[in-house]
Amino acid sequence: MPDKEKSLAGNLWKAVSFSERNAELIAQKYGLSPLVSSVLTAKGISPDEVGDFITPKLQRLMPEPYVLKDMEIAAERIAKAIQNNEKIGIIGDYDVDGATSTSVLRLFLEANGNVPFVHIPERDEGYGPSIMAFDEFAAQDVNFVITVDCGTTAFDVFDYAKEKGFEIVVLDHHEAEIKRPNVLALVNPKRLDEEDTDYPYLKYMAAVGVVFMTVVAVNRVLRQRGFYQNHPEPPLMNWLDLVALGTVCDVVPLLGLNRAFVRQGLKVMAQRRNLGLKALFDKSNVTEAPRAYHLGFVLGPRINACGRVGEAALGNRLLCARSEVEANLLADKLNQFNDQRKEIESYVLLEAIEQLEGQPQSYPIAFVTGKDWHQGVIGIVAGKLKERYNLPAFVMSIEPDEVKGSARSIPNVDLGALIIAAKERGLLTKGGGHIMAAGFSLNEDKIEDFRTFVGTYVKEKLGDEEIVPILEIEACLDVGGATLSLVEELEQLEPFGAGNAEPRLMLKNVHIKKPALFGSGHVRCFLTGDNGASLKAMAFRVADSTLGKELLAPEASLYDVVGVLRRDTWQGRNSLQFIIEDARKGGNK
Repeated sequence: MPDKEKSLAGNLWKAVSFSERNAELIAQKYGLSPLVSSVLTAKGISPDEVGDFITPKLQRLMPEPYVLKDMEIAAERIAKAIQNNEKIGIIGDYDVDGATSTSVLRLFLEANGNVPFVHIPERDEGYGPSIMAFDEFAAQDVNFVITVDCGTTAFDVFDYAKEKGFEIVVLDHHEAEIKRPNVLALVNPKRLDEEDTDYPYLKYMAAVGVVFMTVVAVNRVLRQRGFYQNHPEPPLMNWLDLVALGTVCDVVPLLGLNRAFVRQGLKVMAQRRNLGLKALFDKSNVTEAPRAYHLGFVLGPRINACGRVGEAALGNRLLCARSEVEANLLADKLNQFNDQRKEIESYVLLEAIEQLEGQPQSYPIAFVTGKDWHQGVIGIVAGKLKERYNLPAFVMSIEPDEVKGSARSIPNVDLGALIIAAKERGLLTKGGGHIMAAGFSLNEDKIEDFRTFVGTYVKEKLGDEEIVPILEIEACLDVGGATLSLVEELEQLEPFGAGNAEPRLMLKNVHIKKPALFGSGHVRCFLTGDNGASLKAMAFRVADSTLGKELLAPEASLYDVVGVLRRDTWQGRNSLQFIIEDARKGGNK
């Protein structure tokens, strides 16, 4: 049970329960410290699963591709198109998963001598396949189209395309409905008729993972047909850097096969073979070996920016760049778009907060609308509102022709199910998404009806109790126990991200020494124990918060502090630092 007293950051703290027996077994079998063994057990990793978790390998974790329905049909048709040098069209999405999915498929086709026609919709065109895209393909004499990271629910558009004579293969991972689109093959681990298999993590793949599995299947078909007797076989493993990037940036659980994708992809990325990624790293002054953090917070936002406020196709062009000159020019553009995105985002966020805090709210949701808010930032703003208020957030831009919206959720509210239910009631014209994120469209005269539906839906799911965020703590640590060897053990649990959060540790009864303000609202200090041990600590962007003010001017002699322990490599260092997430006045035994 969580503690009843709120922390300085307004959270309730909860120690994650775990099996001491399993932790002991893990420590004995793998030679890990008691702390790391208990963290693994708290994450739900059994002693038999530790090997695959710490050293995830594609050979063990990626199944036969044909376990996915329609995969064989898709692989045979794509292989046929390559052999016959047919004109192939690709429709992608404008986010990072879409850009990487498109790029992996495009690079594979080009490596086999087929240059595809690529269509990445701009935001005002809308998500997914469109009549415009198929009309463009028809004008280019393309009649075989592959959609990636989209298409599962594009029923009307595909009916139109079918009438025009198109053959279509869908490679997607979005939530599906009972109805299936009228296509040759729908490869999607979230199809409702996909049975539970020995590989449950397939349902958590990003679209780029689905595309990579498809490429593996097509490659095998081509090999069996003797295609590679006269053509060089493409280096599939070289594209795992893109698979890792799309997987991390789509915030899918980093478990099972996804862990193998990211772990192996980071090794490929460290070699900097992809000219576009190399240019982005160089212009972001990243010199160390990449980690999941760099994918999610350095590369991802820049590639996303072109789809948000710039030219949606630039991400795919960058990832498929063939010269350093081209890569550098595109990377400069993405950096400019990212700076522009930050400015627009700040403006929309401020307006949304003023709207919410300027009037009483009837439901436990953050529901805001604005005239011509930039569609490219409403998803980010929804995420920030969700974090600020700990409520499901719905942000909508009222355009001249329709309303475009984006939503982000909290645990216990499944946005994918909510959006499907709203569509079935006729409240939305389009929509889809995952448990925690969704996009949708509606007519302006339906906004209030949609607000009532969403508010009632969420209230039923959450009940009447106050919603207080819970901070889960996986282990306790003494200041003197914070060592480089412990950090090295914790690093074996990487990549960290969705489904595998960085281990959150608690330091009990520490003194806060030498606090100081630095940078843009950050606080640094030293945490010391009664035995004299000391640990450098940082708390980011907290200066104006209750937590930040307490850290800067401690009112008590002892504090319990929660955060993560990391290696500090700034300017060539190899030392420790504790990243503070929360604190409370201590003195407890």
